[in-house]
Amino acid sequence: MNVDKLVEIYYMVDEFLIKFMPYMEKKLLTEPTRKPTRTCSLNLSEIMTILIAFHLIGFRNFKMYYIHLEQFHSSEFRTLVSYNRFISLVKRTLVPMYFFTHSLSKTRTGCYFIDSTAIKVCKVQRACSNKVFKSIATKGKTTTGWFFGFKLHLIVNDLGEIMNFTLTPGRVNDRFPAKSLCKNLIGKVFSDKGYISKELFEKLMEKGIELITHIKKNMKNAFMTLWDKLMLRKRSIIETIIDQLKNISQIEHSRHRSIPNFIVNLIAGITAYGLKEKKPAIANIYTTGLQ
Repeated sequence: MNVDKLVEIYYMVDEFLIKFMPYMEKKLLTEPTRKPTRTCSLNLSEIMTILIAFHLIGFRNFKMYYIHLEQFHSSEFRTLVSYNRFISLVKRTLVPMYFFTHSLSKTRTGCYFIDSTAIKVCKVQRACSNKVFKSIATKGKTTTGWFFGFKLHLIVNDLGEIMNFTLTPGRVNDRFPAKSLCKNLIGKVFSDKGYISKELFEKLMEKGIELITHIKKNMKNAFMTLWDKLMLRKRSIIETIIDQLKNISQIEHSRHRSIPNFIVNLIAGITAYGLKEKKPAIANIYTTGLQ
């Protein structure tokens, strides 16, 4: 991986943690009942940098990626711990990683796209024997069939930036988290037919958001501007982003052995996408309808 990119990620993470960690410690209601007994040679900024960079370098297996770091990036990470020790440290980054992701700059353009995707943790046939996610993962169904795991709900703008995201059990209806995803946004949100709901439409309209979807065959035809029709056809932007999260980043695989590490990996993948210089975007000629 490009060393300059590693340094850039580390600098951004470290600058964030300098401000965030005192705030987090101040907000803790109680002292942790169990404090770490072992000191770690890697600092939190290095751990987060390693986790984020994994989703940018193209490896499909984290262990092979870590071996690559030991062989070719020992000068950048001079105090690398063993692989097993590093895996045990991952959960420490959960809260900082979440807030770092949300701290990345995003543009409120007024044009947004909402969708969800399945995050499978194992095959449906093995759902009953899955011990790691037994208490929280559920069976769900998408257009491609049944799955066992979670749903990642996303809302993105026309510049390809992820504005917000949330994770729910697989059986949760797409409409349920839509209102919270649109919090603090104003403008138009384009979605597929799965978000059709009079109640949701009215609630979002009260918040200054117009939900625009295709209509079902048994519904009356509604007036729609040419620009709205064009934007509905451009919904593929969010599908492209989801594809990049799954195939360039590595937010979905079945090798997780703990829930915190699963969540950290997913957030790190979203963070890595947010740090990309080039993202899928809709040409400016289409977005002039907001002017």
